[in-house]
Amino acid sequence: MPEEVSRKEIESFVRRTALLTRRQVLRGTAGLAAAAALGAAASGIARAQEITVPDDPQKVPGRASTEVSRGRSQFEQPKRRPGSVYAGISQTSSTNQTNFMGVLTPSDQHFERHHNGIPEIDPKRYKLLIHGMVERPMMYSLDDLKRFPQESFFYFVECSGDSSAQWRDLPETATILDTNPIYSNSEWIGVPLEILFREVGAKKEARWFLAESYDGAAMTRSVPMNKGYEDALIAYGQNGEAVRPEQGYPARLLLPGWEGNINVKWVRRIEISDRPFQTREETSKYTDILPREGKARQFTFEWDAKSVITHPSGGMAMPGRGFYEILGMAWSGRGKIARVEVSTDGGRTWGLASLQEPILPRTTTRFRYPWMWDGQEAVILSRCTDELGYVQPTRNQLLAARGSSAYHFNGIQAWKIQPDGKVVHAYHETPLKTGMPALLAGPWPLVPDCGLV
Repeated sequence: MPEEVSRKEIESFVRRTALLTRRQVLRGTAGLAAAAALGAAASGIARAQEITVPDDPQKVPGRASTEVSRGRSQFEQPKRRPGSVYAGISQTSSTNQTNFMGVLTPSDQHFERHHNGIPEIDPKRYKLLIHGMVERPMMYSLDDLKRFPQESFFYFVECSGDSSAQWRDLPETATILDTNPIYSNSEWIGVPLEILFREVGAKKEARWFLAESYDGAAMTRSVPMNKGYEDALIAYGQNGEAVRPEQGYPARLLLPGWEGNINVKWVRRIEISDRPFQTREETSKYTDILPREGKARQFTFEWDAKSVITHPSGGMAMPGRGFYEILGMAWSGRGKIARVEVSTDGGRTWGLASLQEPILPRTTTRFRYPWMWDGQEAVILSRCTDELGYVQPTRNQLLAARGSSAYHFNGIQAWKIQPDGKVVHAYHETPLKTGMPALLAGPWPLVPDCGLV
């Protein structure tokens, strides 16, 4: 908690600020020269040892500027968690959402998912073929793609299996890394696929296209043409720099709001057709089996509205009773988030959270909610509603509708705060309409407080 300081302490702190003497400058300059030499020898590689921290940083010069960034402060070193291994290669890495502020995931912290490792592709040799039901089959280099009008948007990418552990029973020790490990949000830069479709003369009767990857798995997925025309990108930029190798360098397909697997990375070929291609990844995988009906949900592309509380969350400890701000994220593959509600009493009552501007479609929206914790056991939950009126369901509603699945979990998630302040994962059900504001019970209105008008 913040500490109050006296006037005397303030004056003492201010007095410690002093100009450097000539001797200190010379001594510091020599040290900086040595540090610069060491930095050049390291060639931008992070040093193994920690940087010495002076007792009073105002008494010594700081480090010199370098050609290559030394990276984050030694006190800020977020890491991803490696996941499942196939054929001796780790195929996933999970992102810890509690490490970040705002809406953007740092590029080096964006989750990973690949099916046969990360290919190394020389951008000078990169080619993208577009063919099939077109007037003019074309082959594009990376430079060719960059000559087209460039656009940039903030979009989330979420693996189809994100939160899949929630279909089963998670222990109390589960954290965000267990409940929402493979979700990230970036600014994506590239050329709209619509421009390329018009460039090659896609035929009017075309209804689907196949996207194929350069990776060792030759990942392929079928995509409806209307999505390509609507908002798809061939993205070569991410968060102000080239797309990272694990995210599809030098170019990838980006389908805003749709399940991660269909956002084919390292894209090498697009074949246009009048029907889906029924590839392995959309028949044996990435479908939801409905055991009660003996059928499967296929081509369930869009992510339904979803939210999660990130602070406080599993694995954290609250230092004592008093004021806290509950923080979290909400998103929807169908558009903007209209509202987020938070409950601090297990779903008996709900209050509207504040949404952080700008509220954009198919991207992370941050929310916050003020709370006075009285030191008693509490269960906190969030549920969101998107601009189409879709309300985030409970886990039991999903199980009743689909049975257990491996994909597309977007149920309400609960955290339990114990009297000692420890925060643990909890399964806690509440009727979805309990405490629901009257405005949400009937036809969906666009009211001034819903973030749309």
